[in-house]
Amino acid sequence: MSKDILEVNMARNKNTSSSPFGWSQGKYSIQPHVRVPDGTYEEEHGRQGFFGRASHLYHLHPPTGWLRIEGPLKPRAYQVVQLSGEADGQSQVFLKNADVQLGIAKLQSEMKIFARNADGDEVRFVHEGSGKLETDYGDLDYRKGDYLIIPRGTTYRFVPQSPNIQLVVESASEVQLPERGMLGRHAQFDPMVMRVPLLPEGERKTGANEQGEFELKIKREGEWTRVFYPWNPMNAVGWKGDLSPLALHVDDIRPIISPRFHLPPSVHTTFIAANFVICSFLPRPLESEPGAMKVPFYHRNIDFDEVLFYHSGNFFSREGISSGAVTWHPQGIHHGPHPNAAHHVQDKSHTEEIAVMVDTYSPLQSVSCVEPFEIKEYVMSWRADQKR
Repeated sequence: MSKDILEVNMARNKNTSSSPFGWSQGKYSIQPHVRVPDGTYEEEHGRQGFFGRASHLYHLHPPTGWLRIEGPLKPRAYQVVQLSGEADGQSQVFLKNADVQLGIAKLQSEMKIFARNADGDEVRFVHEGSGKLETDYGDLDYRKGDYLIIPRGTTYRFVPQSPNIQLVVESASEVQLPERGMLGRHAQFDPMVMRVPLLPEGERKTGANEQGEFELKIKREGEWTRVFYPWNPMNAVGWKGDLSPLALHVDDIRPIISPRFHLPPSVHTTFIAANFVICSFLPRPLESEPGAMKVPFYHRNIDFDEVLFYHSGNFFSREGISSGAVTWHPQGIHHGPHPNAAHHVQDKSHTEEIAVMVDTYSPLQSVSCVEPFEIKEYVMSWRADQKR
């Protein structure tokens, strides 16, 4: 080897991120997720979710085929819709870190108070029910399958038309739309399909307590302050600008697909915030090219915790998980499709699932309130059947 070539290789080994190519050994697929070598299980080991450097390993045995796991790092699942929620339409938190809190809110009737969150933005996914969200900016009618985005500092009140179950994602940073890059600003959905509130005709008179006062509760650093008014605190007669509560229904989201290649979950990103993203998995055509993988590939979540809330449909990549459940895969341990998933999708042309995923850069911690609702057998569910 010449001195010049040796110096180039040494430089590349010192800083592999600048390398214009990769390395390979043994049996592998030239194109990941397509025509995986017979008798192997493909795993993606990547950084920064699915955006950074990555390698694909081809195993003789599935990475999730463990006999047992001893210690806290294990996949978990919970029936979170069995949580009771908190008073005044607030969420009962079951997973959290410094950037984001995930919880369940339940509303049987209209809120008796007005609320304002000074700690963060709220994204509420309506799992069940319908109703009206009253805000400073006007009213938003909502139904099952809606995302409701309530910016930090907005005064609001829920008036359900039927019992509500909502998945609540509270963000310490501003929730925004992702960049669409070369796909263009209309990819997934045109921002114009998002609904803004409509101001009511005349001044609102509803929401007073028995004393005729209007109570506003403001949350700051997790504590509530009560403010009382002689009138409805939401009394704006006009507004303009580019900050507002918004609603987006899953029916208005068009998933990005590739008939010839299984795209990573990041392509389904709907909202972004500091250190986490919210993705929507929706009905879509499955990959049609012979040899193209149709189910999610094995990966080990090395930079993100992954939480998936199952809303409705047939969750083809998992068995034994029902609507209203949450799975939580922490950083560092493998997960992938259920052993029977590949067999189940052989003759399918479309997915039928609707699910919400939250990926967090910082590790999440569970809250004790959710422990009674853990699906204990979930951690061993991949060993149900390892037939390819």
